[in-house]
Amino acid sequence: MKKIGFLSFGHWSASRGSAARSARDVLQQSIELSVAAEELGADGAYFRVHHFAQQLASPFPLLAAVGARTNRIEIGTAVIDMRYENPFYMLEDAGAADLISNGRLQLGISRGSPEQVIEGWRHFGYAPAEGKTDADMGRRHAEVFLDLLKGNGFARPNPRPMFPNPPGLLRLEPHSEGLRDRIWWGSASNGTAKWAAQHGMNMQSSTLKEDESGEPFHVQQARQIRVFRQAWAEAGHTREPRVSVSRSIFALMNDLDRAYFGRDESSDQIGIIDNMRAVFGRTYAAEPDVLVEELRADEAIAEADTLLLTVPNTLGVEYNAHVIESILTHVAPALGWR
Repeated sequence: MKKIGFLSFGHWSASRGSAARSARDVLQQSIELSVAAEELGADGAYFRVHHFAQQLASPFPLLAAVGARTNRIEIGTAVIDMRYENPFYMLEDAGAADLISNGRLQLGISRGSPEQVIEGWRHFGYAPAEGKTDADMGRRHAEVFLDLLKGNGFARPNPRPMFPNPPGLLRLEPHSEGLRDRIWWGSASNGTAKWAAQHGMNMQSSTLKEDESGEPFHVQQARQIRVFRQAWAEAGHTREPRVSVSRSIFALMNDLDRAYFGRDESSDQIGIIDNMRAVFGRTYAAEPDVLVEELRADEAIAEADTLLLTVPNTLGVEYNAHVIESILTHVAPALGWR
């Protein structure tokens, strides 16, 4: 295990037990938790993107703010739903956020997850081409975005521009060199893992995937990672790819931890999501020595190079910093981190 970061879904709720009661709370606390995580030695601060929900949505202002407040930690998404995105405008936002963070952006994109509303991407002005699905549209938007990230000129300059142009065709600005290698695809199946590798993207695999064999979640996810790495090698890419997996992991260090998570006897679950039979990974919650043994048996964690800890952001910055610190101090070293 090379890197450990956190992943926040950025929920807010007006309920009495929530420390994040508004969008402003979530945004400010996300920045504060990123700063705290960097001080604790964590490697990454990642955020989920959902539309039409009381959760984080537009990621780039947050990513830029985190980049301005931190110095070392990787900053990323897991994931941006590409069905909603204009690849051209997204390129400008991503380039700016990456430059503000001095090249620390790790941008997770994907076809997206089940939505809060029916065909929400239509409200953003997008619709699949004739005979295509919304998933096809998301992948097409991703391909355009990847092509733009190369930084090649494509637009004919105005012969009478407001400002002088460099020679040749123009590209979108600002361009951030190296960002193309830091794009990840959120994959839920072996097939999309292979597609991601063929397109030269790193891979993110979450706490659910398509149930393709009936085996335990971590076994199927480990196979998915191996499919990705084999496809990467067959595609002939020259750099080493990265793979992250997400997990809900809680070290029971005190009475509050036990009150929140101590009664969790979690196991894998099977469900239907977007007409797909999916297997959902378990939550790990135990004393540190027990956690170490359980996590050592997780085949996908062993295959991945990056572990993203899903955090209960509505419990507040202080408690989530404690969750992260407990794992980094009492669990991660035994798994080979650092």
